[in-house]
Amino acid sequence: MTTDSNDQPSPFARPGFIAAAVVVTLIIVAGIILAITNATSADTDPGPAPQTDAATTTPVPTPTEEPAGTTTEASICDLGGAETGTARLTTAPDVDAWEYQGTTAYPTSQTFGPGATNDTAGYRYCFQRTPEGALLAATYALAVGSDQAVVPQWIEYFTAPGPYRDQFLEQPPADRDSSSVRMRVAGFRLLSYEGDAASVDLAFVASTQGQTINASLVYDLVWSDGDWKIDTSSPEPGSFSTIPDLAGYVPWSE
Repeated sequence: MTTDSNDQPSPFARPGFIAAAVVVTLIIVAGIILAITNATSADTDPGPAPQTDAATTTPVPTPTEEPAGTTTEASICDLGGAETGTARLTTAPDVDAWEYQGTTAYPTSQTFGPGATNDTAGYRYCFQRTPEGALLAATYALAVGSDQAVVPQWIEYFTAPGPYRDQFLEQPPADRDSSSVRMRVAGFRLLSYEGDAASVDLAFVASTQGQTINASLVYDLVWSDGDWKIDTSSPEPGSFSTIPDLAGYVPWSE
């Protein structure tokens, strides 16, 4: 990815950015502002901006002695229909409606979730232990990033116990205004599902100041304490990149 006019490196190249971005969603939004600017700058090359693999430069810290995420069978809000084996998802699930958290739409379903709302903080939670539930949990994770008032409490809930949990929660807040960024979910790929773990690749369109990029965000999730949460057993729980188009993704949008 190109750099800005002051030759400052892209935020995606900073050590630890990917790990932080997957959990601290506002940092993703702040990075998108720069990514859009860089991807649509005055370069003569009309092709997509090259992707930066931040994970290759991420140092691996010494894990703390926290226990790994605990796997429980029962849904925290009693959503039934659990799928505990290997499964696939190649078509978009039927949902009841698309609602908004902040400025970004997310799907809701009485079957797949979210099945509960935190009365104090206002975030949604509790998704079915199925491929569809994992997909809706990841989609909500993207949407909640546009509601700055909810993010701190939601992060505490959405990060599973694990050796890198403290590292994720200690990341600094976004230092750029995200109010001008708009995001729209556009597609998905379920990379893997094994009952107690899932990897969801979300494609979305982000725009600001009249400029637009296609992007991909992968969430590595684990079933922990009756809900889907970010896997913190690894320093790299997912990845962010710009993509040239939405080819290969199952259409998934409001």
